[in-house]
Amino acid sequence: MGWIPAFAGMTGGADSGLLWDDGWGGFPKFTIEVQHRVRVGLMRVVIQRVLRASVRVDGEIIGEIGAGALILAGVRVGDIEDDVRYLAGKISGLRIFADGDKHFERSITETGGALLVVSQFTLYADTRKGRRPSFVEAAPPAEAERLYELLVSELRGQGLTVETGRFGAMMDVELVNAGPVTVIIDSEDRQRARRG
Repeated sequence: MGWIPAFAGMTGGADSGLLWDDGWGGFPKFTIEVQHRVRVGLMRVVIQRVLRASVRVDGEIIGEIGAGALILAGVRVGDIEDDVRYLAGKISGLRIFADGDKHFERSITETGGALLVVSQFTLYADTRKGRRPSFVEAAPPAEAERLYELLVSELRGQGLTVETGRFGAMMDVELVNAGPVTVIIDSEDRQRARRG
């Protein structure tokens, strides 16, 4: 006798159960159903409007910009290239820069400002249990680096000036936030209807 797997069908995710086999090839006596959620990617960026920003590794400046935006980018398990392209479009088109007395009128593309893009897996810190944050929702390093580099490539492909940090390194980031203005965008937002 023993447990054998069974699948009850496919809906929004996979419904799986365990059937008890009586060892005689008969029908199962009972079924235990276990629901498995399909993880949905949710790439996240934190956009900070800055007067200047820089990033150092081992005391050496490896990326530096004047007026523009500092982008902290986190990649989650399940993220795909569509998440990257959505966020690249949002970053380049987001109107968070002033035009005269209008504070949120122009995009980084229109101002000609620069971007400093820094990888940031800690955007997926889970603090619900205990005092030490968990980062199990952050994508594995190899996949995170691939999508981070794709984000940088997509932004440069739109004609933007992009400086970067160093993926996986211990970095010291300095910035002067203008405003302050800080905006958080999740790639999941593209699937949600806007309120109002």
